[in-house]
Amino acid sequence: MSNDALLQRLRDQLGSGAVLTDADVTSTYARDMMPLAPVGKPLAVVLPADTAGVQAVVRACAEAKVPIVPRGAGSGLSGAANAVDGCMVLVLTKLNEIVEVDAGNRLAVVQPGVVNLDFRSAVEKHGLFYPPDPSSYDWCTLGGNLSTNAGGLCCVKYGVTTDSVLGLEVVLADGSLLKTGRRTVKGVAGYDLTKLFIGSEGTLGVITQATVALRPLPQAPATFVAGFATTEAAGEAVARAVREGLVPSLLEIMDAASIKAAETYLNTDLGAGSDCQALLLGQSDAGGEVARRELAALEQICTDCGADLAYATDDLEEGRMLLQARRVVLTALETYGVWLTDDVCVPRTRIAELIRGCERISQKVGLKIAVVGHAGDGNMHPTIVYSPDSEAEFARAQQAFDEILEVGLSLGGTVTGEHGVGKIKREWLAREIGPVGIRVHRRIKQALDPENLFNPGSMFSMAD
Repeated sequence: MSNDALLQRLRDQLGSGAVLTDADVTSTYARDMMPLAPVGKPLAVVLPADTAGVQAVVRACAEAKVPIVPRGAGSGLSGAANAVDGCMVLVLTKLNEIVEVDAGNRLAVVQPGVVNLDFRSAVEKHGLFYPPDPSSYDWCTLGGNLSTNAGGLCCVKYGVTTDSVLGLEVVLADGSLLKTGRRTVKGVAGYDLTKLFIGSEGTLGVITQATVALRPLPQAPATFVAGFATTEAAGEAVARAVREGLVPSLLEIMDAASIKAAETYLNTDLGAGSDCQALLLGQSDAGGEVARRELAALEQICTDCGADLAYATDDLEEGRMLLQARRVVLTALETYGVWLTDDVCVPRTRIAELIRGCERISQKVGLKIAVVGHAGDGNMHPTIVYSPDSEAEFARAQQAFDEILEVGLSLGGTVTGEHGVGKIKREWLAREIGPVGIRVHRRIKQALDPENLFNPGSMFSMAD
């Protein structure tokens, strides 16, 4: 089938408005938020409105041997949704229905185009809670969250996306519809295919529906903040909290560079003092006396570890303002230049070593590197700032990006905690999992997608 015939077939099946070919338009769908990842020119962009439309696209592209790159809102930070030359970009944002909220069984059925925050708000009306909360939760879609196994600020207590998913509907490479998982709390029938597709970055199939587990709506959060004169002291406080069995609903860390950027952007003083080198922000959503005890224990640990500031509040507005300092860091860094954010996860006892490593890399390359992260699970986001007009600075930013990954691996960590591998960390995945791991990945891919139709070149190459 020729490209012209393919496009006409899709127009006939989906409607002409659902098939976009203007280069100025398709280019806006061609990449995500990662500036380092390679990007190609798509043949077209298609926007099906339902599962049958997705199946029609897959069948037509399979017959024409045109690769497919699935895409949600484009909020990703790994290049996983980036187009390859001549591909069909399959946009799933029109599949945006919350099909069902079953309050009695604490579950929901949802399509991939639903925005994370919209879904969270919808289930809250039923007294329920969907925990995964990526930083882009106000515009990222659930399909992208599923495809990258996204995390967020609440992971320390509630886990990542896969921990909230019961089952999926997935369009396979031959256009058939696979249903995985269950609606029950327990179930061990067969292989766990649900978890296989979550985090597969669109390389094995196209997710068109998910059944997710919900939790009772937690209590309004109480918040604490602690400031430290050394990064090591903050790291020791995190390690002690883990050892003593504390599980707050949120535990974040900010280094000196990110604190300064946030304070400047918000035009406020976080109260940490000019000598503060690390700030811990925590919350408990246990409610009442349980929350007070939990935060009191965290305060005591921080004080014992040498915190210059340790403060807790159950005032919601005050807590929101404190947490806003963490949420605005990336936006605040834009006042210095453009940013390139990394994503490494290290053992929680080695967070301080990673931050120190980033400081050394910053001095070496001559660029600002600010570190924020989810201290409760060790997932750090070193963010490199560079001038968009300087090719030399961009090259040094690339160098810093790779050297941060090297430090993360050397500390017993992983090259991605929540953003995914995509098209930017393929070589690093191979280093982390080794040749046997890559061989197993390729065999799974070959079994489910023998023509390499879905997102070719993302995560790993099919060729040595």
